[in-house]
Amino acid sequence: MIIKNVKICTMTGKVIENGYVRFSDKITELGAMDELSPMIEEELDGGGRTLYPGFIDAHCHLGMWSDSLSMQTEGDDGNETTDPCTPHLRAIDSINALDRCFSDAVRAGVTAVCTGVGSANPIGGSFAVIKTFGSKRVDNLIVKSPAAIKFALGENPKVTYTDRDETPITRMATAALIREQLQKTLRYKELLEEYAAKKGTDDEINKPDLDVKCEAMLPLFDRKNKLKAHFHCHRADDIFTAIRIAREFSLDYVLIHCTDGGIIADELAEDAPSVILGPLFGDRGKPELANHDITTPNVLSAHGIKAALCTDHPETPIQYLPLTAALAVRGGLSREDALMAITANAAKILGVSDRLGTVETGKDADFALFSGDPLDVATTPDVVIIGGETAFKK
Repeated sequence: MIIKNVKICTMTGKVIENGYVRFSDKITELGAMDELSPMIEEELDGGGRTLYPGFIDAHCHLGMWSDSLSMQTEGDDGNETTDPCTPHLRAIDSINALDRCFSDAVRAGVTAVCTGVGSANPIGGSFAVIKTFGSKRVDNLIVKSPAAIKFALGENPKVTYTDRDETPITRMATAALIREQLQKTLRYKELLEEYAAKKGTDDEINKPDLDVKCEAMLPLFDRKNKLKAHFHCHRADDIFTAIRIAREFSLDYVLIHCTDGGIIADELAEDAPSVILGPLFGDRGKPELANHDITTPNVLSAHGIKAALCTDHPETPIQYLPLTAALAVRGGLSREDALMAITANAAKILGVSDRLGTVETGKDADFALFSGDPLDVATTPDVVIIGGETAFKK
């Protein structure tokens, strides 16, 4: 298929004022209209619209809390609060791909999300990067799974387990539980390596007993392809605790929410962390959000930290991801950086930039065509294509 006569915002720093994109499930060719070689193929005339890469919600819980049922047991599948450390739980075993909010995402131009467990547990489980269209079965939507292990600091684990009269009820206990599980995993890794080194020799030893929690966390220590550690942290001290733990264990970490990031930006800049900010929509509904401000993305950017943005759906409904970027612009962030925060930056931070985030040859054919400015509250896409298929058309 080919889309022609469109302005292409590739999000690589290049804009093609009047161009075309050829694709199947991947982008096979793009360029200016005067470079187009005619072929027999299905065509869509963009009529001067602007084409952007599909938007990416870098942190949400899509499919984990069902629409209209999120406060009921049947619809709540994101927090397993029977155990504070559950790294072996996998998001894909809870995601309901038939949830109505997948369609809401598509109609807003959100073509991929990083979704997973909630923040009740110090270690909650895995996240997955998935498409928002293409199958009724989550297995067929996966871009990357696991994409990260979720850690949570601060208020949420404290409140969860204080109510249950169990550990952890303090920030130091939350951090201690995380360290304990990381240390167990490193010891488990050593035992497996010792077993592998001696297997088949005169000194052969028994293989260590299976530990499913440690197995799930082993990829965090993979030398060639480390699994990312996503740290839920709002308050400044929790942000620094996340960095402290990540340094101690040499983790490839991402700061999620980072609400106080703007007031500690000068010191954060020394660490150059990966950051996913949000949600920007919403009130200061709990103590950790006291410093919530739409200027934070701009403050971090001014200190050299290029963050991604998220809705934290269902905290902010997923269809408002473009408006989250618009709020960041209202807070001083440049329009280009705001769009990068829901495209190329998001893909890079999530480790999926080989497939998503920009309009380039070889990338997934995920894009949206707009007649107006996607950051305008009144604007929605005219056409959304995911994996080369038309997912939505007005």
